[in-house]
Amino acid sequence: MVNQQTQINAIINQINSIKHELQHLNLWQPSPPAAEAFLSEQPFALDTMQPHEWLQWIFIPRIQALIDAKCEIPKFALHPYFEEAFKEVQEIEINKLLTLIKQLDELSIDYATT
Repeated sequence: MVNQQTQINAIINQINSIKHELQHLNLWQPSPPAAEAFLSEQPFALDTMQPHEWLQWIFIPRIQALIDAKCEIPKFALHPYFEEAFKEVQEIEINKLLTLIKQLDELSIDYATT
């Protein structure tokens, strides 16, 4: 059985892989969106951010904060949203990013069930 720290390390590594892929796709932004964008009450900040912005500026920092505070990491399923959000994207190759997100989902489920 895999211990909890090993699972957390796997989640951290997966997040780092997602960051790297966002950078590779030129979707990683050097500065955050306007402060108002963070006030969205919509899931995934649909009304104020692009999917990759939400991932970079909201999701990743929240998961990192939970890890840093040694809190439980919730089970989540991001892949269905990102698959739908990126289905029309043709100017960049998004499949690797989607695979990395799906793997992160699976890691969160594994973590939550231990």
